[in-house]
Amino acid sequence: MDTPICSAKGCRADARWVLVWNNPALHTPDRRKTWLACDEHREHLSQFLGVRGFLKETVAFADWTPEPSGS
Repeated sequence: MDTPICSAKGCRADARWVLVWNNPALHTPDRRKTWLACDEHREHLSQFLGVRGFLKETVAFADWTPEPSGS
């Protein structure tokens, strides 16, 4: 399995964080989308989602348990 990388544009660093978000204009309230972040881009990506009211939580990648597909 490939090592997950940061979602920041142009970044190829290993992901250390999972940013869990939802755009209420597009998604049902229970839908969760994720971006991955390295240590360097965690704050920037969190702020981007946060100012829009999309950020739901930030979880260390090592502690992240993805939801099963199809649920």
